[in-house]
Amino acid sequence: MDWDKLRIFHAVADAGSLTHAGDTLHLSQSAVSRQIRALEEGLNTTLFHRHARGLILTEQGELLFDATRHMTKRLEAAAARIRDSEEEVFGELRVTTTIGFGSLWLAPRLPALYEKYPDLKIDLMLEERVLDLPMREADVAIRMKEPSQADLIRRKLMAINMRLYASPSYLEKHGTPQTLEDLSEHRLISQNANSAQVSSGAVLVRELMSYDVGSHLTVNNYFGVLQGVIHDLGIGVLPDYLTQDFPEIVRVLPDVESNEVPVFLAYPEELRHSKRIEAFREFVTEEVIAHRRRLKEAAAGESA
Repeated sequence: MDWDKLRIFHAVADAGSLTHAGDTLHLSQSAVSRQIRALEEGLNTTLFHRHARGLILTEQGELLFDATRHMTKRLEAAAARIRDSEEEVFGELRVTTTIGFGSLWLAPRLPALYEKYPDLKIDLMLEERVLDLPMREADVAIRMKEPSQADLIRRKLMAINMRLYASPSYLEKHGTPQTLEDLSEHRLISQNANSAQVSSGAVLVRELMSYDVGSHLTVNNYFGVLQGVIHDLGIGVLPDYLTQDFPEIVRVLPDVESNEVPVFLAYPEELRHSKRIEAFREFVTEEVIAHRRRLKEAAAGESA
């Protein structure tokens, strides 16, 4: 297949319009239309359904668009690696991590990275699914367990625990539980024990539910759990890295916590010399060190 025709097809599929694709490609609508028609004739299939509001991909078009999307990502990544230099850090860096860690810990710290490297473009992909780094679904990952692939470089950043937290106003109204049995008088907010999450968190939730919890609200990520806690809905099962940025929440039942959850930074061996990866790795490492220092200072202040 002619790559130029595929490039034009990809732009049309992405825009959903011949006109918008033409504007992006600096081509006339008729020129774009001719290329699409030639591609369809060459493949002996229909790639788009035409209607008044634009273009919709056919099943065959979806298959081809999936292929061109992967090709485009690989080309963009290759171009960015080629442009990596000793002096400059720029281009796209695709970072994947969980919704909770990405939205509650990583994203609020990104201004420091952009301040140092304003030409860096971060594509932050937050989902519980583990993206395949060797297949280049992402460039770098922060994961809540050690990666299993052999061709990944990995570095342990820190360890976290899942603990119980509530808002002061909730505790003032409903009382502070002193034992696990007291949870029968409260609403627990957590992820569903069967949903995608760190195994230690799921184990803790199952243990807590064995104590005849009075009411239970499940949310499919820790950002939602935190919102429930802040808005006085109940006692939440949350990672302990939140206490620095959300000092208003109060730890409940301080003897109750999950096993440690290791947090790893990982990236493919082929990106070992990437300046973008190096910049991101140094940034995250510095932020983790600062995070640990502030936690120690806070703990020392409480014990003084």
